Amino acid sequence: MIDQGALTTLLQHLLPHIQSRKPTNVKPFILGLSGIQGSGKSTWAAALADTLTYQHRINTRTLSLDDLYMDHAELVALREAHADNKLLHRRGQPGTHDEELARKFFDDLLTASNPKANTTNAIQWPAFDKSLHNGEGGRVPREEWTIVPREPAVDVVIFEGWCLGFRPLKPEVVEQRWRHAVSARPLREVVGDGTLTQTLADHSLEDLLLINDNLARYCDTFMGPWRFDAFVHLSAENLGNVYNWRLDQERALRIRKGGESVMTDDEVVEFVRGYMPAYELYLDELTQRSLFALPESSELDGGGKLHLRVVLDAKRTVCRIEGM
Repeated sequence: MIDQGALTTLLQHLLPHIQSRKPTNVKPFILGLSGIQGSGKSTWAAALADTLTYQHRINTRTLSLDDLYMDHAELVALREAHADNKLLHRRGQPGTHDEELARKFFDDLLTASNPKANTTNAIQWPAFDKSLHNGEGGRVPREEWTIVPREPAVDVVIFEGWCLGFRPLKPEVVEQRWRHAVSARPLREVVGDGTLTQTLADHSLEDLLLINDNLARYCDTFMGPWRFDAFVHLSAENLGNVYNWRLDQERALRIRKGGESVMTDDEVVEFVRGYMPAYELYLDELTQRSLFALPESSELDGGGKLHLRVVLDAKRTVCRIEGM
């Protein structure tokens, strides 16, 4: 359940930016929405879309990064090609999405209202079904994708995903952080402190650098800061909350489905641990400065673009909303 007061506050920040563009710009306003596992990205995206569409008459659609995954056969081939890289054994990490599909979708979307563009009278919205292939997931057949008309024009697209806003690091920085994690690992294991939120040492440097390279390519192709007109990040006061949030979600799903095709608690913990290396590498930068700041500087170069951080407590209650 979304805190309506927080939703209203968030929209008070966003609406002037959206409305200032609407009369003069034929391209949809792209709002990025990012957050760690279990933070409620899809719920927030749906609530924002409904409020913008039905209360403010701003035609809004949502797109999940999850809907851009490779198809099942491609995911299996990727897993087999990187048998020693645990980060690519399941969907999620940069490298498991169909980058060409993403590029073509946004190219089509952003030429939708251009009368000179050679486009059809509708946009096909990609979709991925996580329940297919015994939970490994697969692309929904193209003929079953939602057809979105170009008229009335889509005003806003809320693009949500767990790693949106992450930016690649220099290889030497990745190596430095990995070596620090490896040197600290014996002490961590003895003390038992932070074992759930310190996972870099569980992976090889080569595997981490591959994910970093994939992220760099993603940012160049379809999800770099240049993609977004504004950005919202759902952030945790304590990163360790991600485990309880994701466990809560899966337990609720288990009740609804009667336990069928739902992960156990241990499986949820292992699932979340697969995302933790990326949080350790990239999350600090996203929570400490605007996505639209120039690299290695606090100077903004986003033409007044807005980056908001929604800080959540252990119960996913909004503590504060702050501009970056």
